[in-house]
Amino acid sequence: MAEIRIVEGAVPPQVVLYNALGETPLPALWLRTRSPDPSQRDALTRQRLTNTHRLPTDLQITAAHWAASGQLSVAFSDGFAGLFDPAELLASVELTEGCPAPIPWNMATAPNPVYQWPDISGEGMSKDAPNETLYRAVKDFIELGFILIHNTPTRLDSVLQVAGRFGFVRSTNFGTLFEVYSRPNPADATDLSYQAVALGPHTDNPYRTPVPGVQLLQCLQNETSGGLSTLVDSLAVAAQLQSEDPAGFALLAKVPVHYDYRDATTHLEAVKPMIEANGSGQMTGVHYSPRLDNIPLMSEADTRTYHAARMRLSELFEDPRFELKFRLQPGQLMMFDNNRVLHGRTAYNPAEGHRQLQGCYIDRDGPRSLYRVLHRTYGTKAAPVLEVRETAQVAEAIA
Repeated sequence: MAEIRIVEGAVPPQVVLYNALGETPLPALWLRTRSPDPSQRDALTRQRLTNTHRLPTDLQITAAHWAASGQLSVAFSDGFAGLFDPAELLASVELTEGCPAPIPWNMATAPNPVYQWPDISGEGMSKDAPNETLYRAVKDFIELGFILIHNTPTRLDSVLQVAGRFGFVRSTNFGTLFEVYSRPNPADATDLSYQAVALGPHTDNPYRTPVPGVQLLQCLQNETSGGLSTLVDSLAVAAQLQSEDPAGFALLAKVPVHYDYRDATTHLEAVKPMIEANGSGQMTGVHYSPRLDNIPLMSEADTRTYHAARMRLSELFEDPRFELKFRLQPGQLMMFDNNRVLHGRTAYNPAEGHRQLQGCYIDRDGPRSLYRVLHRTYGTKAAPVLEVRETAQVAEAIA
């Protein structure tokens, strides 16, 4: 169990963290910048009132003892003295965003995170009212990278209402809301999604900085036999690739790739590796779209290694072992992490009838912020364990 101790008789005084990794002296600068004292930090916003970047680099602890309240009392060589909550210090040792860790999935362990919109929306309550079903849904979304919501209203702008429950809608050159249906006039089909062709698993807008974090796609009409929706967890696929080809995976994770999109009024470009990582170096997703990327210039050997890994990644993304495939019915919506969970669809025939989806984007931090707020109320309650089903059962349940 982790704990904080004061080293008796140390000169200068020393405060030490003891945990599973051993003992780590807490630097004076590390402690000083975490002061919750009202003279140092605003009580409402928790933002600092002083510029700690200006603290002396040779700052030292001049005195330390345990107060009667159980708090740690520390004085520093710059003349400041204050109290510290040891529990808060322990919590700040680990670099964490305060959200659940992702749970990679494939079709052998495919989850079934289906929710009903009336339960999530909290009908009869205000938009910001606590809602335990909403808490479970956003937790599933963070862990799995997607959720499915049924029985949503099918107005032309209803996807914005659903999006607003999880975060703030982000406008792009496609608008605040975009409609996905087959457009017979080639001039209107500025993206392949506006044609009836099959779309392989991909990331939306990898040419944008930042890439839209979360996408919502809602079905308004679907009178065709084709146009099945697909979802693939890039974390599970990338883990498979890394086990097969570590050198190729490493190239995909570090070599910048050029992405480009342009039409009559827009010209967007971005340069970033295909494998996406967070500030801690952990993989969080991919920037993947064979329609939009360009292979970077490398040596002949690295080019072949890079392309072999990219080819294998493409094969795995469409491997039935990883790909979840289902038919969206009117009123059904899928919400997914645009970088982590790739989406696509099978081809369809517009002559059979009309297929129309509407979509929008929200930023990744919206659902994560919502989770932290709801966790204050519902985090201590035991949430139902997600049911793991066989592939056929999952497809049937989602449909």
